[in-house]
Amino acid sequence: MAVNGTRFTFAAGSVSRETFAVVSFHLSQAYSELFTLNITLASSDPAIGFEKIVDEMATLTLWQGDEIKRRVRGIVTFCEQGDTGKHQTLYRLIVRPFFWRSSQRRNCRSFQNLNIEGILEPLLREMGIFKYETLFRAAHDWREFCVQFMESDYEFISRLMAEEGIFFFEEEFLKANDQKLTFADNCTTTTNMGALPYNPNAASEAATYCINHFRRSVQIRPSKVITQDYTFTAPNWPAQYQDRPSKMAYQHAVYDVYDYPGRFKDEQHGEDFAKYQIEGWRNNADFVVGSSNSPQLQPSVSFNLTDHPRDDLNAQWQVVAVDIYGDQPQAVIGNEGQGTTLHTDFQAIPSTQTWRPTPLPKPRIDGPQIAIVTGPPGEEIFCDEHGRVRVKFAWDRYNKADSYSSCWIRVSQAWAGTGFGNIAIPRVGQEVIVDFLNGDPDQPIITGRTYHASNRAPGDLPGTKTQMAIRSQTYKGSGYNELLFEDATRQELLSLHAQKDMQVKVLNSKDVRVNYDRTVSIGHDESLVVANDRKITVEGKQDHKTTKDFVSLTEGNQHLEVKGDLAEKIAGALGISVKGDIVLQSNSKISLCVGSSFIGIHSAGVDIKGVKINLNSGGSPGEVILPMRPMILKAAAGEGSVFVSHCPMGDK
Repeated sequence: MAVNGTRFTFAAGSVSRETFAVVSFHLSQAYSELFTLNITLASSDPAIGFEKIVDEMATLTLWQGDEIKRRVRGIVTFCEQGDTGKHQTLYRLIVRPFFWRSSQRRNCRSFQNLNIEGILEPLLREMGIFKYETLFRAAHDWREFCVQFMESDYEFISRLMAEEGIFFFEEEFLKANDQKLTFADNCTTTTNMGALPYNPNAASEAATYCINHFRRSVQIRPSKVITQDYTFTAPNWPAQYQDRPSKMAYQHAVYDVYDYPGRFKDEQHGEDFAKYQIEGWRNNADFVVGSSNSPQLQPSVSFNLTDHPRDDLNAQWQVVAVDIYGDQPQAVIGNEGQGTTLHTDFQAIPSTQTWRPTPLPKPRIDGPQIAIVTGPPGEEIFCDEHGRVRVKFAWDRYNKADSYSSCWIRVSQAWAGTGFGNIAIPRVGQEVIVDFLNGDPDQPIITGRTYHASNRAPGDLPGTKTQMAIRSQTYKGSGYNELLFEDATRQELLSLHAQKDMQVKVLNSKDVRVNYDRTVSIGHDESLVVANDRKITVEGKQDHKTTKDFVSLTEGNQHLEVKGDLAEKIAGALGISVKGDIVLQSNSKISLCVGSSFIGIHSAGVDIKGVKINLNSGGSPGEVILPMRPMILKAAAGEGSVFVSHCPMGDK
């Protein structure tokens, strides 16, 4: 059925408007879907070039007399040249919205610190879509890291819209070229077309638009959504939110949907996502279907139903989907006796309900990936307070390899405790293995590191295959610290290399056992402080050589026992200063010799011989050579030297 005077016209590409006559069409539209217009055309030209039509703009115009009731614009995505008759050739075309182009480009890219509008803008612009509008009533906060992974632009956008409770539709205007893509998150953005009376007995042609069939349906749908997640910045945060509908009198409240991970890291997103999910799952829990002769019914349009025998149905309804069928058989020569018909099937929900898309699955990354650690120019180690780093993924064609190439990514360590464990920050330029929590592209985590042709392992493999090493590299330098294990048979070795200083602190005992030789070489000074006793036992021979001065201070008694001979050779003078007695005792003989003079003391007597012997007359005593201790200790104290008699054991 159609209102009197209904007719259809069609224009496409660079061909003239008179080229095609509309034979029939089927237009299918719904919220958050790309509309499809299947149209059959008749033309007197049997060989219209596809290049003039395909991927070009097309417009279907619905008329009532000389008044335009609706324009549907899109691009021709399919063209079929059909049968050629005596006078005309049939063509079948498929027209899709300009937004359909986004379904033909699959991509991998990431977006950082952007909200939904910031993500939408480049995607639509790159597809040449500049006429679009975002009608948001709720806040849609920025996302730290949002990845499109092996998805078409359309799949990616649709998924994000579903997560944020946003629906989209083509908003049509009667003026030329004014159709635009619209994104909305609230039912208040719909347009009311006024009243449509209920008339189940309308003839095939009627003078006014009306509703011919109107049926209400309800069905069981999920009754509650529970969404949960985890964030390492607040590990004790419960991170669980739930939402249930207020109206659910016709079903039991036992149909829970548990969603983990919920893909939120803050309270606001958790609450919003739970709300959007339950409203998406229940977008068809209570709805009506009907038919009409009005071509103006379309998603985002509401109407007031009147004259229905059930008063509760005489209300305002919001159209969420339509299928419009138009037939104009007289466009084919020989069918002039048949008239134009138009039939619209629609689905609607109460106008006060905000329709939201059903949650869509997120792509999962099947396994780990390889990436390169990045940072600002000239920096070797680039991390944040959590030891996270940034990387450049191999699939990323957009971001530069710099300090903004990705989000901050956590690094798995061999051991992680509260204030203890293992820490090794991957350095700029190193290759790492990146996995993804629950396969989520938005949640990368570094689980390992690998060498490659330009970043070789230490040593010279395979020649050093028996070696195991932990080797670092000096920050912005060429030095290194290393712990090396050599496991070659009969060449086993443990080697420790410190590029500069080395500190060892033992809070209790330290035992060292060397079964063979031990060699210590010190290039400068050595200081040893022992707070208590020290014992040295040498079971063989001990050699000691001091090339300069030797100073020894004993603040208590000193005992020396030599079970053999004691021989001392002094090239200079010998001075001994004793405040008490000096006792020399020998079981054999004591001799004092200077030149040819001597004094000998033995058990048989005392022998004195000299060129001249003075007794109580002549001569003088020699000067005692004093020890260097006072001067040395004074200088050491002035320099803050560790040459002290007490070890600071209080430093634990």
